[in-house]
Amino acid sequence: MDTVLRIGNASGFYGDRFAAFREMLDGGHLDVLTGDYLAELTMLILARQRSAHPDGGYARTFLSQMEDCLGSAVERGVTIVSNAGGLNPAGLATALRDLAHRLGIRATIASVEGDDLTGRAAELGLGSPLAANAYLGGWGIAECIRSGANVVVTGRVTDASLVVGPAAAHFGWQRNDWDALAGATVAGHILECGAQATGGNYSFFTEHDVRRPGFPIAEVHADGSSVITKHDGTVGAVTIETVTAQLLYEIAGPPYLGPDVVTRFDSIELASDGPDRVRVTGVRGEPPPPSLKVSCNALSGYRNAVTFVLCGIDIEAKAALVREQMTAGLAAAPPQQVRWTLARTDHADSDDEEAASALLHCSVRDPDPAIAGRAFSAHAVEIGLGSYPGFHLTAPPGDASPVGVFHPGFVPASAVDHVAVLQDGRRIPIAPSSETRTPGADPEETADDLPQPLAAGPTRRVPLGTVAGARSGDKGGDANLGVWARDERSWRWLAHALTVDVLRRLLPETAGLPVRRHVFANLRALNFVIAGLLGEGVASSTRFDPQAKALGEWLRSRLIDIPEELL
Repeated sequence: MDTVLRIGNASGFYGDRFAAFREMLDGGHLDVLTGDYLAELTMLILARQRSAHPDGGYARTFLSQMEDCLGSAVERGVTIVSNAGGLNPAGLATALRDLAHRLGIRATIASVEGDDLTGRAAELGLGSPLAANAYLGGWGIAECIRSGANVVVTGRVTDASLVVGPAAAHFGWQRNDWDALAGATVAGHILECGAQATGGNYSFFTEHDVRRPGFPIAEVHADGSSVITKHDGTVGAVTIETVTAQLLYEIAGPPYLGPDVVTRFDSIELASDGPDRVRVTGVRGEPPPPSLKVSCNALSGYRNAVTFVLCGIDIEAKAALVREQMTAGLAAAPPQQVRWTLARTDHADSDDEEAASALLHCSVRDPDPAIAGRAFSAHAVEIGLGSYPGFHLTAPPGDASPVGVFHPGFVPASAVDHVAVLQDGRRIPIAPSSETRTPGADPEETADDLPQPLAAGPTRRVPLGTVAGARSGDKGGDANLGVWARDERSWRWLAHALTVDVLRRLLPETAGLPVRRHVFANLRALNFVIAGLLGEGVASSTRFDPQAKALGEWLRSRLIDIPEELL
């Protein structure tokens, strides 16, 4: 058995760089190549696709990538593991077998099933969603690999399971090897979003060439520790900070709950291991909870939007006139929800018309597609010759579109039939963990969690991003915002300066929402979880940035008094 398992990633979402599979296979040695295609919004898209075409429901891009790469992977002995099966892993497995036969490639295809609870949703207390999928762990993947699969496709497993499963199979881990499983979970979390770990979407992007960053690789060891790197010759960067940024993505508190293990993110230790190499050690794990999280997606009404362009002077008065006219015109059948947002993108005395313009967005939502449809958008056109000077829209009026809403559910792990389906049709049941632990509430932070504060001294009012990086994202209707300090002295300031109250002042949009702060001293980082910022999830959010992807960069742009010694 090799002492190191080299696992690469070639996809962070459905729509990621198509050529990445080829680049990763040709770029250097790999044992396993993973592809993550699923997100909460993707599950809704696939559910609607399956409703229209029952044989669909999986990521067809992956099938096209395998047409190009399956032969190379088999020749090189690289195992492919992907959740591209979406809502129909059996259908994707069948399509892959047909593809291999057509291309004359001897490949063993296996799948992992049992996550789809849609038909049992009411029985399990999950309501009547369009799709309900439990987050499975990595042991079904491990069973498929131990049985000789060249390709394993799954439905809704946790993103990190794409790494945990191959590592568990390779090293022969037991179900209670908590620390090893937790270490592999951390490696999987770092890899799952592709180039985000190698300099993509990175606060200090100007310090590296990130025009086409390479995808990440985890060299996983038998104890679960790993080294994060990338293929030689690819651009981008793997540093403690790029890895920290990805570790802070879409998490909550220090205990990271999963179906196989609870991973203590407050135990992670990062160290440089040479150029473009970061060593991850010290990760501790605990038994998983007795329940599995379920991704529930449903349709809930219809929405529409129009954007008015306001150019020149009197922007506020022009916006007020439009709002009054639209409100009066829709009074006979007003939409259930109406949201107005004025984006002051205009610049005074501009020598460019677009730069002299502001944008007034109006979005509506209603259970009736007629009310949210042309009755709304057509009225925005009807007032065109009797409204503000320079009236025009960014797009013609359109019909309403369905609104998807996400909510998490939970079911006993014993209620889910996790199954590994092998090439020969055998179905191997995967039992839930025999040892579980019900998680308690996250403890409130204490003074012991914080470093010694800096001594008082002169300050300068500059953007927070001068000394701190950030990464933000979505978890259903909540947003998370991770902020890390670039050095130890900046951390001593940040940990005490960026409180929940200060965050609410810097980001007024969060002022009326529950906000929880978590301290990750080992990463010199804080993570804020902002409940309800995204409403009922990204598919239904009318917020300007519905997935909170730029929330961290907005925070970094805000002015705050920073000690001069740090500047």
